[in-house]
Amino acid sequence: MSRWIANALNALKDPNAVKFGLKRTGIRGFKLINMFCAIHLFTEYVGRPSTMAGPSMLPTLATYGEIVIEDRITYRLNPSSLSRGDLVTLKSPVNPSHIICKRVIGLPGDIVCVDPTGNKAPSSEHVVIPKGHIWISGDNAANSRDSRDYGPVPISLIQARLYARVWPLKDSTIFRNPTRIVE
Repeated sequence: MSRWIANALNALKDPNAVKFGLKRTGIRGFKLINMFCAIHLFTEYVGRPSTMAGPSMLPTLATYGEIVIEDRITYRLNPSSLSRGDLVTLKSPVNPSHIICKRVIGLPGDIVCVDPTGNKAPSSEHVVIPKGHIWISGDNAANSRDSRDYGPVPISLIQARLYARVWPLKDSTIFRNPTRIVE
Protein backbone atom coordinates (compact mmCIF):
# COMPACT_ATOMS: atom_id res chain seq x y z
CA MET A 1 0.00 0.00 0.00
CA SER A 2 2.77 2.44 0.92
CA ARG A 3 4.49 1.68 -2.39
CA TRP A 4 1.34 2.70 -4.28
CA ILE A 5 1.13 5.97 -2.31
CA ALA A 6 4.81 6.68 -3.00
CA ASN A 7 4.30 6.13 -6.74
CA ALA A 8 1.23 8.40 -6.71
CA LEU A 9 3.16 11.16 -4.92
CA ASN A 10 6.06 10.85 -7.39
CA ALA A 11 3.60 11.12 -10.28
CA LEU A 12 2.21 14.35 -8.81
CA LYS A 13 5.72 15.88 -8.87
CA ASP A 14 5.83 15.52 -12.67
CA PRO A 15 3.81 18.45 -14.14
CA ASN A 16 3.23 16.62 -17.44
CA ALA A 17 1.68 13.65 -15.63
CA VAL A 18 -0.71 15.94 -13.74
CA LYS A 19 -1.78 17.71 -16.95
CA PHE A 20 -2.29 14.41 -18.73
CA GLY A 21 -4.33 13.02 -15.81
CA LEU A 22 -6.54 16.12 -15.64
CA LYS A 23 -7.01 16.16 -19.40
CA ARG A 24 -7.94 12.46 -19.46
CA THR A 25 -10.34 12.89 -16.54
CA GLY A 26 -11.90 15.97 -18.15
CA ILE A 27 -12.48 14.17 -21.47
CA ARG A 28 -14.02 11.16 -19.69
CA GLY A 29 -16.27 13.45 -17.65
CA PHE A 30 -17.31 15.34 -20.78
CA LYS A 31 -18.18 12.08 -22.56
CA LEU A 32 -20.19 10.92 -19.56
CA ILE A 33 -22.15 14.19 -19.44
CA ASN A 34 -22.81 13.96 -23.19
CA MET A 35 -24.10 10.40 -22.79
CA PHE A 36 -26.52 11.42 -20.03
CA CYS A 37 -27.73 14.39 -22.09
CA ALA A 38 -28.35 12.12 -25.09
CA ILE A 39 -30.28 9.63 -22.93
CA HIS A 40 -32.37 12.44 -21.43
CA LEU A 41 -33.18 13.93 -24.84
CA PHE A 42 -34.09 10.53 -26.26
CA THR A 43 -36.39 9.56 -23.39
CA GLU A 44 -38.02 12.99 -23.20
CA TYR A 45 -38.66 13.54 -26.92
CA VAL A 46 -38.44 10.23 -28.80
CA GLY A 47 -39.58 7.32 -26.64
CA ARG A 48 -39.02 5.48 -23.42
CA PRO A 49 -40.02 2.44 -21.41
CA SER A 50 -42.60 3.03 -18.66
CA THR A 51 -44.21 0.88 -16.01
CA MET A 52 -47.99 0.65 -15.84
CA ALA A 53 -50.01 0.27 -12.66
CA GLY A 54 -53.69 0.46 -11.80
CA PRO A 55 -56.93 -1.31 -12.69
CA SER A 56 -58.42 1.28 -15.04
CA MET A 57 -57.06 -0.28 -18.25
CA LEU A 58 -57.96 -3.92 -17.58
CA PRO A 59 -57.97 -6.15 -19.65
CA THR A 60 -55.68 -4.28 -22.07
CA LEU A 61 -53.06 -3.67 -19.37
CA ALA A 62 -52.60 -5.57 -16.11
CA THR A 63 -52.92 -3.85 -12.75
CA TYR A 64 -49.14 -3.90 -12.19
CA GLY A 65 -45.88 -5.33 -13.48
CA GLU A 66 -46.14 -4.39 -17.15
CA ILE A 67 -43.58 -2.35 -19.04
CA VAL A 68 -44.62 -0.51 -22.18
CA ILE A 69 -42.79 1.58 -24.76
CA GLU A 70 -44.07 5.13 -25.15
CA ASP A 71 -43.85 6.75 -28.60
CA ARG A 72 -43.30 10.41 -27.76
CA ILE A 73 -42.04 11.72 -31.10
CA THR A 74 -44.93 10.86 -33.43
CA TYR A 75 -47.46 12.96 -31.55
CA ARG A 76 -44.98 15.84 -31.12
CA LEU A 77 -44.16 15.97 -34.83
CA ASN A 78 -47.70 15.30 -36.05
CA PRO A 79 -50.39 16.13 -33.45
CA SER A 80 -53.12 15.43 -36.01
CA SER A 81 -52.05 11.75 -36.01
CA LEU A 82 -54.02 11.29 -32.77
CA SER A 83 -57.10 9.17 -33.44
CA ARG A 84 -59.98 7.56 -31.61
CA GLY A 85 -58.95 4.31 -29.94
CA ASP A 86 -55.31 5.31 -29.34
CA LEU A 87 -53.80 4.48 -25.96
CA VAL A 88 -52.15 7.61 -24.56
CA THR A 89 -50.30 8.70 -21.46
CA LEU A 90 -51.11 12.15 -20.16
CA LYS A 91 -50.81 14.34 -17.12
CA SER A 92 -53.77 13.85 -14.83
CA PRO A 93 -56.17 16.82 -15.04
CA VAL A 94 -56.84 16.41 -11.31
CA ASN A 95 -53.23 15.94 -10.15
CA PRO A 96 -50.65 17.08 -12.76
CA SER A 97 -47.83 15.34 -10.90
CA HIS A 98 -49.39 11.96 -11.87
CA ILE A 99 -49.21 10.41 -15.32
CA ILE A 100 -52.26 8.39 -16.35
CA CYS A 101 -52.93 5.99 -19.22
CA LYS A 102 -56.29 6.06 -21.02
CA ARG A 103 -57.91 5.41 -24.39
CA VAL A 104 -58.95 8.30 -26.65
CA ILE A 105 -62.72 8.07 -27.19
CA GLY A 106 -63.49 11.41 -28.84
CA LEU A 107 -61.68 14.20 -30.68
CA PRO A 108 -62.50 17.91 -30.96
CA GLY A 109 -65.96 18.42 -32.46
CA ASP A 110 -67.18 14.89 -31.70
CA ILE A 111 -70.41 14.30 -29.83
CA VAL A 112 -69.92 11.62 -27.17
CA CYS A 113 -72.17 9.94 -24.65
CA VAL A 114 -70.93 11.06 -21.24
CA ASP A 115 -71.41 7.63 -19.65
CA PRO A 116 -72.71 4.77 -21.79
CA THR A 117 -72.80 2.54 -18.69
CA GLY A 118 -75.11 4.94 -16.83
CA ASN A 119 -73.07 4.57 -13.61
CA LYS A 120 -71.78 8.14 -13.32
CA ALA A 121 -74.24 10.08 -15.48
CA PRO A 122 -77.49 9.34 -17.33
CA SER A 123 -76.75 7.34 -20.49
CA SER A 124 -78.80 9.87 -22.47
CA GLU A 125 -76.43 12.76 -21.61
CA HIS A 126 -74.18 13.82 -24.50
CA VAL A 127 -71.49 16.46 -24.85
CA VAL A 128 -69.71 18.18 -27.76
CA ILE A 129 -65.96 18.06 -27.28
CA PRO A 130 -64.54 21.59 -27.59
CA LYS A 131 -61.60 22.56 -29.79
CA GLY A 132 -58.25 21.64 -28.23
CA HIS A 133 -59.74 18.87 -26.06
CA ILE A 134 -60.27 15.10 -26.18
CA TRP A 135 -62.51 12.62 -24.38
CA ILE A 136 -60.65 9.78 -22.62
CA SER A 137 -61.79 6.63 -20.90
CA GLY A 138 -60.29 3.61 -19.18
CA ASP A 139 -61.06 0.21 -20.66
CA ASN A 140 -62.31 -0.93 -17.24
CA ALA A 141 -65.12 1.64 -16.84
CA ALA A 142 -66.09 0.45 -13.36
CA ASN A 143 -62.59 1.22 -11.98
CA SER A 144 -61.60 4.23 -14.06
CA ARG A 145 -61.44 7.91 -13.26
CA ASP A 146 -61.66 9.58 -16.65
CA SER A 147 -63.59 12.13 -18.74
CA ARG A 148 -66.83 10.90 -17.21
CA ASP A 149 -65.55 12.47 -13.97
CA TYR A 150 -63.69 15.56 -15.17
CA GLY A 151 -65.06 16.21 -18.66
CA PRO A 152 -63.07 16.92 -21.83
CA VAL A 153 -59.30 16.96 -21.31
CA PRO A 154 -56.93 19.49 -22.92
CA ILE A 155 -54.87 17.92 -25.70
CA SER A 156 -51.82 19.69 -24.28
CA LEU A 157 -51.78 17.20 -21.37
CA ILE A 158 -50.91 14.30 -23.70
CA GLN A 159 -47.37 13.02 -23.16
CA ALA A 160 -47.14 10.05 -25.53
CA ARG A 161 -48.90 7.26 -27.37
CA LEU A 162 -48.32 3.69 -26.20
CA TYR A 163 -46.48 1.73 -28.85
CA ALA A 164 -45.91 -1.74 -27.38
CA ARG A 165 -45.96 -3.89 -24.27
CA VAL A 166 -42.53 -5.46 -23.74
CA TRP A 167 -42.92 -7.05 -20.30
CA PRO A 168 -43.91 -9.69 -19.38
CA LEU A 169 -42.42 -11.31 -22.46
CA LYS A 170 -45.25 -13.81 -22.88
CA ASP A 171 -47.70 -10.90 -23.27
CA SER A 172 -45.53 -8.72 -25.55
CA THR A 173 -47.49 -6.99 -28.25
CA ILE A 174 -47.56 -3.96 -30.47
CA PHE A 175 -50.66 -1.92 -29.75
CA ARG A 176 -52.86 -1.55 -32.80
CA ASN A 177 -55.78 0.84 -32.85
CA PRO A 178 -58.92 -1.35 -32.86
CA THR A 179 -61.27 1.50 -33.82
CA ARG A 180 -62.96 1.26 -37.21
CA ILE A 181 -64.85 4.28 -38.52
CA VAL A 182 -67.88 3.63 -40.67
CA GLU A 183 -69.07 6.63 -42.65
